[in-house]
Amino acid sequence: MHLNRRSFSACALALTCLMSTAGIVQAEDKIKLRLSTPASETDQRSIALETVFAPAVAEIATYEPHYNASLIAQGSELESIATGDLEMSIASAQELATFFPEFSIFTAGYVHQSAAHQVAVFNDAVMDPFKKKVEDELGVKLLAVMYLGKRHVNLRFPRSERDVQTPDDLNGVNLRMPGSDAWQFLGRALGANPTPMAFTEVYTALQTGSVDGQDNPLPTVVDAKFYEVTKQIALTQHLVDLNYIAFSKAVWDELSAEQQAAVQDAAVAAAESARQAQLKKEEDLVSFLKEQGLDIYEPDLAAFRKHVQEQYLSSELAANWPEGVLDRVNALGQ
Repeated sequence: MHLNRRSFSACALALTCLMSTAGIVQAEDKIKLRLSTPASETDQRSIALETVFAPAVAEIATYEPHYNASLIAQGSELESIATGDLEMSIASAQELATFFPEFSIFTAGYVHQSAAHQVAVFNDAVMDPFKKKVEDELGVKLLAVMYLGKRHVNLRFPRSERDVQTPDDLNGVNLRMPGSDAWQFLGRALGANPTPMAFTEVYTALQTGSVDGQDNPLPTVVDAKFYEVTKQIALTQHLVDLNYIAFSKAVWDELSAEQQAAVQDAAVAAAESARQAQLKKEEDLVSFLKEQGLDIYEPDLAAFRKHVQEQYLSSELAANWPEGVLDRVNALGQ
């Protein structure tokens, strides 16, 4: 067959249209995964999802993150997933506990012992009933656990005046803690006198001695410059905080087995990337804070864990914890 210039141009145009149409169909075949989070785009979790999760699912999905609660109001993300108005979020155990009170066990002091322990708990059969209930009753699938960091006790006293090794050593210490009942309970369980106070007031309160100390992760100690007005940090690790990558169960059910595996693997890889970045940041900050003259040390964690867990178990806060779960979680950390 002989093609003149006009015929060739017509064929080329037809081929271009065909390829464009194929591209549109292929794009339409991709699912859109909108993530809404109150975190900023510079948060380690946000970075990991953009740089690890998004490329890993690019063949089957378009990842569309929305930061600073710009798409869905903070605290409403899980409901939005349940109603089909959102595909993904980064959910806390505290949020899940508002729907399922048994999740409050994962908000309590000294339940999770480390970043690695969080992963072991999440992947263990002990979590299966928790995950299933969230899927069945809320339509949300929990894909992976994300490490937020450890909270420690940061005091104005030099260590020679107040060497914190056990909860008894915090007796009489006015420790600024967030104002909610759960946070105030944790402060008392640690052995301190918890003092509710707005975060914006903490620096001046430490400077003037209105409070004796505060509890926060090391990045907060640095960002808020609390190291300028304190002398020591006891690495109590009283709360190893976490989030979960939450995914729409309705969207999940529409995926093939291969696509589900790709999404699951991508979420786990993103969580691991963020975890290692946060651990490295914490390690670097220990060195930085020591350079600033703070005394940083690890107290008797076993004594703290035993005392704090006893306080929870003897309170109403543990009323909704399934029997035996705490023992199984503790055993995974040994």
